[in-house]
Amino acid sequence: MKPENLRKLTESDIECLAKAEESYGDSWKKRGGIGAFMMLARKWDRLENKTNEYGWDIFEAIQDDNRPEGILDDIRDLRRYLLLVEEEMQEDMQEIDKIIIEELTSGITLPQFETGLISRKTDATDTNDSE
Repeated sequence: MKPENLRKLTESDIECLAKAEESYGDSWKKRGGIGAFMMLARKWDRLENKTNEYGWDIFEAIQDDNRPEGILDDIRDLRRYLLLVEEEMQEDMQEIDKIIIEELTSGITLPQFETGLISRKTDATDTNDSE
């Protein structure tokens, strides 16, 4: 792996996604999460069908595929769609993480945590009745 090559790929992805958004907008998510998943599945299906002919050897299949819209193009599309899905959910997930952290830490002050005053609350169900 060469980080500089990965950086170039992702920068190219960002440029291509920005251009596509100018033309297509957010059409990729028009049908919600199920539609977005099916979009990913279709790209994977194309990769699967093409590499099956080569006993699943994706490297050999790519080397033998000279079409501009070939396997590498499908890989690029899938990678970009995955970026779109992750980016779409990133803000939502950060908000969910914030809510969870607030719920877990509500009522806990730093001095209580540092001095070990926070302990597991027990109730009648925690007692050992197996005498």
